[in-house]
Amino acid sequence: MPRATPRTELIRLGFVDLDGAQTGLAELGPGAADLLAYLGRTADPDAALRGLVRLADAAGEQQGEDERAALVRAVREDEGTAMRLLSVLGASAALAEHLGHHPEHWRELTDPALGSTRPAAYAMRAALLDAVAGLPDREAVDALRVEYRRQLLRLAARDLAHDLAVDDAAAELSDLAAGTLDAALAVARARIGADTEGPRLAVIAMGKCGGHELNYVSDVDVIFVHDGDERVAARLAAQMMQVCSDHTAEGTIWPVDAALRPEGKAGPLSRTLSSHQAYYERWAEQWEFQALLKARPVAGDLALGREFVAMVAPMVWSAADREGFVDAARAMRRRVLDHIPAKEADRQLKLGAGGLRDVEFAVQLLQLVHGRADERIRPPTTLSALARLTENGYVGREDGEALHRAYAFLRQLEHRIQLHRLQRTHVVPADEASLRRLGRSLGFLKESEKRLDDTWQHHRREVSRLHQKIFYRPLLSAVARIGSDEVRLSSEAAGARLSALGYADPGAALRNLEALTAGVSRTATIQRTLLPAMLQWFAECPDPDGGLFGFRRISEALGRTPWYLSTLRDEGEAAERLAHLLGTSRYCTDLLEREPAGVRLLAGDLTPLGSAALVDEMVATARRQEGGDKAVRAVRGVRRRELLRIAAGDVLGLVDVADVGFALTRLTDATLEATLQVAEQSVAAQRGLTAAPTRLAVIAMGRYGGFELSYGSDADVLFVHEPVAGADPQEAASYARAVAEELRRVLGAPGPDPALVVDADLRPEGRNGPLVRTLDAYAAYYAKWSHVWEAQALLRADAVVGDPGLRERFTALIDPLRYPEQGLDEDAVREVRRIKGRVDKERLPRGADPALHLKLGRGGLADIEWTVQLLQLRHGAAVPGLRTAQTLAALAAAAEADLITHEEAETLGTGWRMATRVRNALLLARGRPGDQFPMATLERRAVAAMLGYQLVETDRLLDDYLRVTRRAHAVVDRVFWE
Repeated sequence: MPRATPRTELIRLGFVDLDGAQTGLAELGPGAADLLAYLGRTADPDAALRGLVRLADAAGEQQGEDERAALVRAVREDEGTAMRLLSVLGASAALAEHLGHHPEHWRELTDPALGSTRPAAYAMRAALLDAVAGLPDREAVDALRVEYRRQLLRLAARDLAHDLAVDDAAAELSDLAAGTLDAALAVARARIGADTEGPRLAVIAMGKCGGHELNYVSDVDVIFVHDGDERVAARLAAQMMQVCSDHTAEGTIWPVDAALRPEGKAGPLSRTLSSHQAYYERWAEQWEFQALLKARPVAGDLALGREFVAMVAPMVWSAADREGFVDAARAMRRRVLDHIPAKEADRQLKLGAGGLRDVEFAVQLLQLVHGRADERIRPPTTLSALARLTENGYVGREDGEALHRAYAFLRQLEHRIQLHRLQRTHVVPADEASLRRLGRSLGFLKESEKRLDDTWQHHRREVSRLHQKIFYRPLLSAVARIGSDEVRLSSEAAGARLSALGYADPGAALRNLEALTAGVSRTATIQRTLLPAMLQWFAECPDPDGGLFGFRRISEALGRTPWYLSTLRDEGEAAERLAHLLGTSRYCTDLLEREPAGVRLLAGDLTPLGSAALVDEMVATARRQEGGDKAVRAVRGVRRRELLRIAAGDVLGLVDVADVGFALTRLTDATLEATLQVAEQSVAAQRGLTAAPTRLAVIAMGRYGGFELSYGSDADVLFVHEPVAGADPQEAASYARAVAEELRRVLGAPGPDPALVVDADLRPEGRNGPLVRTLDAYAAYYAKWSHVWEAQALLRADAVVGDPGLRERFTALIDPLRYPEQGLDEDAVREVRRIKGRVDKERLPRGADPALHLKLGRGGLADIEWTVQLLQLRHGAAVPGLRTAQTLAALAAAAEADLITHEEAETLGTGWRMATRVRNALLLARGRPGDQFPMATLERRAVAAMLGYQLVETDRLLDDYLRVTRRAHAVVDRVFWE
């Protein structure tokens, strides 16, 4: 076999710049080719060789040619020195640059004990203090940076060349940071002067430094505690922070961040122990106790620091008992996710799904929940805490080991990313060269990019899977035997975990779990597979208890149905949708309990069906039934299914509020159309008629006519008929009345599906008038008796059901009434305003808050709709766009015609949409209608969730509602009343 050519060998070893490599080897002199084997094991052979050449040149320039020769000789003759130095040069451009400025530091890497001995924390601290002792301020600041980099260089070499465990590297970085803080404090004391001898000052490390798991580059989070003069202590703390973060000729170290202190940046920089205690006992938020879990004294007066940690520890470990713990935990995780830039989401190593924060968050939450009663699981370091949780039965052994491997890999990848330029970043680069360098630094010398990505994605998936499993699967062990290797939680521990996850009644939740998983049947086995995911989804909902109980009810109804559990198991989206519906909406839960087979619907498209398709299906379904009652039950069954489709899409945020109104209106149209046909056939059969004596039409009115129905709305209608030629008028009227009454009866009758109340009270003369009138009778009434309020009501009239010709003629009849050619005279305008004033005064329920009533409150639906309708009455004849029954369309037309400004139209439209969304969401949440802004915590949380707010943002929802309606009311005052 022929010997490889030098260029071929370079390619095999991982070089890219072949000409540059050959030039660099030549510059190093005879025997440099001996280094190729070492260079081929580095992260970037080209960068390692270039760095070595630059280092040799710098050593020669600053210390003479003998030093240059000694460097080249050392890397040729000593494998340990070669691998340590070249590994650093190939992986870290920043440390290569440091060596260029301080070439004497290459000798630090000749220490043969470097790979097997971890430096003691006290020795690191002493070296840093010695580096700054006795120096003038500016020189001390630079000396601190140089000494910090020297020690960091030794650590990086051990990490890269000697397979240092990631937790050991993180602990050593934390010790280095602690020593640096102490040295910076010494510089700060010297800078301020002799008066600093007075106050005692302790530096408490938080976050990763406090947890003994720091990255290569990270803000160092701290809290300051003092005993003595607060003014001097604050100056000392500020100067210490500045010493670390200032940029000098020797660069910077890292920022010191004190934002985790009480009151954040708005609070004093340092506090006494008693001041801290008073704050944490009285004012601290839940997340602050979670942050204190990692508090550790690292610099300054360590005895004072230990007093601080001892003082806060009982508060930390009782945090899970406090009201609002669950909401705070959810909010903290949600804030993290919301702050990820969209372009980084897929490459975020720390904050993204399956990232480092998922592991850290899960471990901390388990510690806070179970650490109250078990001190063994309280270590502040993530991997140590995970090990204790696994050893003591809170996480399954295999799961704990898999999570340990995933977290260790992700942290090691994070270290390699940051080490390259010593920059604080958690985003995996996308370019090929960077991925190749990272892959090789982790040992993937062949197919580096692919193997790195495959491994990273594998561990991300594992973290996502295990994040769910370690929380929820052990809960099942409290009520069912689920495998010899599984964790078995006591019922007390399971209850504590359920409570921490948001379940208000852990005992009932455990009973529901037991009912779902009992036995050895296939059904119970599948449930045990499904429930960890379902429990997580329920916990993300406003009402986890209701969700779990609803799931039990539906499972008991469908458990033996072949498709039910397999659909949930195999169609992940269907299971997640079901969980969110059950945990958010009592209305949807009620529909599913009435018709459990509706679960199948959740696996498909939730886009509402069109009117034609609905009519066709309802009519066809009705025709297959025997008898009118069965036919209408079939129609109502289709309606129930479609109500679920619309409501599910609404709850899940898939359907806009205006589209909800349209969908519910089209569904009502189809229901009335199909039922009208059934009612006519039934009445004709009862009377022995072979043909109907009259034509019938149903006129939609009110919110139904305006395409603005809600889930609990009645269908406001008018009935009109027109006898056929030659028919007896009395027989025709009797027939029409019987059909209308039959239609109202069969749709309003109690049954397994929601009734549809058909309300005809808006007819002329109200309940005192005939239920059905002929077209001529309507014409006569409106010609003689019509009032302005009836013209206003007709603005929402839409002839949608029944005989098409009769519908057209009715529309032609009422158009001149609702859009009068000359508009409204001043008397009529005053009458409309008088009636509105009376409605505002008399119809608002006693005790209702006018600012919070969705329909009749200030800036609510009635305010906006009356304003729009007055514009229609006054200008509808002249502005064709106003001739619509829809509020939002009329608003747009009014703005286009310059009757109101576009800003006013937008304000009113926003108010209308907000009030309508809250009203719809309130019904979906509680299962029954309501017109008052929700005050009960559970209902308001559910409404907030459906409107896109976080569960903890109910106050923000209220503030937004009040602001939007206040602005709408101001427009109403200008447009309606002036």
